[in-house]
Amino acid sequence: MKTAVALGEIEDAVHSACRAPSFHNSQPWTWVLESTTLRLFLDPDQLVDTDSAGRQALLSCGAALDHLRVVMAARGWEILVDRFPNPNNRHHLADIEFRQSAGITTAQRRDADAVARRRSDRLPYGPVENLAAFETLLRLTVEDRPAYVDLLAPQQRDKVAEASHLAEALRMYDTEYHAELAWWTAPFGATTGIPHSALVSAAESDRVETGRTFPVTHTRERRRHTGDDQAAIVVISAFDDTPRSILACGETLSAVLIEATAAGLASCTLTHVTEHPATRGIISALTGHPLPQVLVRIGVAPEFDDVPPPTPRRPLSDVFHVRAG
Repeated sequence: MKTAVALGEIEDAVHSACRAPSFHNSQPWTWVLESTTLRLFLDPDQLVDTDSAGRQALLSCGAALDHLRVVMAARGWEILVDRFPNPNNRHHLADIEFRQSAGITTAQRRDADAVARRRSDRLPYGPVENLAAFETLLRLTVEDRPAYVDLLAPQQRDKVAEASHLAEALRMYDTEYHAELAWWTAPFGATTGIPHSALVSAAESDRVETGRTFPVTHTRERRRHTGDDQAAIVVISAFDDTPRSILACGETLSAVLIEATAAGLASCTLTHVTEHPATRGIISALTGHPLPQVLVRIGVAPEFDDVPPPTPRRPLSDVFHVRAG
């Protein structure tokens, strides 16, 4: 039975859900509360130019939808989701109703705390100490998700690095792409984009073989004692090439990131190797699944590292609206 939730509680939950990662921190979502139904829409005005098909935006919105689920669960609410409820509006991604749950578990509170703490860390990582145990946790987290999730073997890392380097080579003379990166990392982005505090220097970038090449910063080199990146790599692939499956991959991405954060691990989402058929093919050959959508680097960051400030987010008034009715 659906239940009305206090407006302030929904506002707080949406605010937390919007901490989800998004392509170049574009935050391509709009939430509309109508009576007891919270509706999620893709915001076409926030699409990144090189994502004209909206694939990356769907991944981003899926992550935000799952973040909402996690946050509401820690408040004692289960969400009931009707995905793509309006066949005449492809931007209408979900209708969400709420049902009071029987209780709140420690794990649910832990996951909600992870939503608040998670951030994209582009620096080098140390290795996950007990990779087998983490894989077991990961499998339990994603076993009912409609997406393929593969933790690559350490010996496959070189092939992923090869795909990463090829992705950058294929973009070398793409002036539109480089102009777009410069725009989304410009220092004037007050509520969107990637701040320089979240980017890396040239020396730091050289120690991370798998990563999108952003404009470099000129900060001092950090994590020298970590050496070259030793992250584990997770690949999330779609069941089929439909908006529903891509949205599900975004929801699965959220679950992977939250589990990594709750386990005390650093993470960084990667999509540059899924943007071109040649590099998608390399990743697909590693997993056996033809539609890889997003990769995640996961590893250990030094315990007493300086943590940069959170990346900016659009004001709640820009992304959440209440509609009469």
